[in-house]
Amino acid sequence: MDASNSRRGFMLRTIGAAFVASVGSPLGALAQGKPELVKILCGYPAGGSVDVVSRKLAERLAGSYGKASLVDNRPGAAGRLAVETLKTSPADGSVLLVTPGSIVTMYPHIYKQLSYDVFHDLEPVSVVAQTAFALAVGPAVPQSVRTLSEFLGWCRANPGSASCGNPGAGSLPHFMALLLARESGLTLIHVPYRGGQQAMLALAGGQVASALATESSVLALVQAGRLRALATSGAERSAFLPDVPTFSEQGYKPLAQREWFGAFMPRNTPTQQVAAAAEALGAALKEPDTQEAWRKLGLSAESSTPVQLQRALRTEFDFWGPIIRASGFTPEA
Repeated sequence: MDASNSRRGFMLRTIGAAFVASVGSPLGALAQGKPELVKILCGYPAGGSVDVVSRKLAERLAGSYGKASLVDNRPGAAGRLAVETLKTSPADGSVLLVTPGSIVTMYPHIYKQLSYDVFHDLEPVSVVAQTAFALAVGPAVPQSVRTLSEFLGWCRANPGSASCGNPGAGSLPHFMALLLARESGLTLIHVPYRGGQQAMLALAGGQVASALATESSVLALVQAGRLRALATSGAERSAFLPDVPTFSEQGYKPLAQREWFGAFMPRNTPTQQVAAAAEALGAALKEPDTQEAWRKLGLSAESSTPVQLQRALRTEFDFWGPIIRASGFTPEA
């Protein structure tokens, strides 16, 4: 538990830190050599949160980092296709990948054969967003259950009904539920769905007792009184659910998990161009309209240096490896 707490503390100290002083002024140095076209690879279909983030960043990079920009959606293989595309893209500063961190920190432990190595094929640039998760219960759990402790007690008394839905098998919320079960000494029945909204609809319909999903997935149904949020996963209380205590507050510090979106370039991209892209992204993330767009998605606008993202990548990778291996989970594809 101490290692996890330190890991979360590291993330909070590094993600969102100012980085201009650490990289100098690369944008000025590249002013005469901006890429003609900057391509942002997105491993998900148009309309989703990763796509919206990618498009907003593309708008901001046009002119500041490159002369023009576009988003190249490469959905498929649960986000892996876009990473594979990045690996074989030109390492000249013209191609970036925006992806959830779990794709690069957890997939190497989940999939036995990947066509890429996250530490040898990717060049970290910057974190671009973060989001936390919430554990909620629905009508399958008695109305008298109002706290995490009461829910876990109910699970022990009703092991056959102690189910927890999530946005998909192998997702970060899936393994967070396994972590909660381990820390509380009980068994939760794993119920995967195709996305957070499907999990929330099943929860509100009483088909599953609880579910772990992003705060944005939970929020509307909690506000409507159809679900009860029992815990959030940030190090501090959520701005979206300020009355809901965190897992840490309730004695479950290893559950202080946040998903971050990161920007990467192909390995061997010149350091000066990686730094220039990081600075341009950092500037974009400070813009009020960018921060408002992220807020509407249930995200917070965060940035980092390339070095800080590299360290976070290694820290997350090392943390989840033993947990995933101990679970015995094997993906269907």
